[in-house]
Amino acid sequence: MKRALAILSIVTLSHFASAQAIKDFGRDRLNSSPRHGDWVEYKSGARTLKAFVVYPERKDKAPVVLVIHEIFGLTDWVRSLCDELAENGVIAIAPDLLSGQKFEDVDGARTAISALPKEQIKADLDATAEYALTKIPAASGTLAVCGFCWGGGWTFAYANENPKLKAAYSFYGTAPDTADKVKNIPCPVYGFYGENDERVNATIPKAEELMKAAGKKYEPVIYKGAGHGFMRDGESPASTDEHHAANVKARDDAWARWKTLLKALG
Repeated sequence: MKRALAILSIVTLSHFASAQAIKDFGRDRLNSSPRHGDWVEYKSGARTLKAFVVYPERKDKAPVVLVIHEIFGLTDWVRSLCDELAENGVIAIAPDLLSGQKFEDVDGARTAISALPKEQIKADLDATAEYALTKIPAASGTLAVCGFCWGGGWTFAYANENPKLKAAYSFYGTAPDTADKVKNIPCPVYGFYGENDERVNATIPKAEELMKAAGKKYEPVIYKGAGHGFMRDGESPASTDEHHAANVKARDDAWARWKTLLKALG
């Protein structure tokens, strides 16, 4: 894959495998991909954001999916998932919401992301959406959003903030709990959840109630036996997660569902 050199705040996970295995996780896909990937920069107010963009191989313009990373940051795994999205016909753009900051460990990144002002996150996502819709010539004008863990929660929240969205794919992120957090959602929200993740799953029933009352489409699916983070763990080559086998199946099933939904974007 053709990639411009850049220094980003790439942080890695610690509880699934050895440090080296985690560090390299996702790189093989990126390095062997036939698709074109770029680092790009654009403004969010006075800040300069960095983002990773991967393009599909298709002869017509493509929809764009804005990818919101986990609380661990824009890891190699998130970038490899962008490549997998592009393999399925869409342009994927993942902003580094810690642009300008660098960390050596997971706790540092988690702490920094947890401290990001909500107004700044929204502004950065707005800037990314605007870049996707106006600065990427190969984009068709159709925009969707997805996110994982912390980013999954933000996916649901951001769906209420951007009227241009055509779909939202929330992976094991907490769901809204008040009517004002869903009233402006312009698009279907598709949820992907692991059975062994009650912290997150406990928020689903209220969101179902709120979305139904507001006349919105929300389709949550809970994958049997899977734990939190199953999309990542389900393809980890060195996972020690007790739910790994179930996570592998959940990831495969979730991708089968997601591919169908992505095709509907155009």
